[in-house]
Amino acid sequence: MDAIDHINVDVDNLELCYEFYRDVLALDLLRPPGDFQGDHAMFEAGDTVVTLAETGRAEEWTDLDHPLDKAHIAFATNREDYEALVDRLDGQFPKQGPYDWGDFEGFYFLDPDGNLLEVITYDPLPDGMERDLLDHDSIDE
Repeated sequence: MDAIDHINVDVDNLELCYEFYRDVLALDLLRPPGDFQGDHAMFEAGDTVVTLAETGRAEEWTDLDHPLDKAHIAFATNREDYEALVDRLDGQFPKQGPYDWGDFEGFYFLDPDGNLLEVITYDPLPDGMERDLLDHDSIDE
């Protein structure tokens, strides 16, 4: 295997999720809703296509107590964009992060239909900036 070509994400409300992935995550639009077969929209994250598919199955994911209770999609970005998203999406989970995962820092959040997402950065904290980071052992506290 050389790469992940695409990921399909179940959504219940395509219009709302389309706006979230476009405006909040700022993914590059490949095909807007209605531009291709079926009820879906397609974005690009680097070389990977992220397809939002309106399936009606996303509601099964909304009642989580902890971000590591299910599979997720992780997006990598630079430190500046990472910090902006931390500020914008903070507070969805008591233990959503940011986490120290060794080589990178990441935090978790939900899209409007309850799909679990993570944003990570490999960039170090800027000089003078300090942050308390959770670690794997924080999960069970």
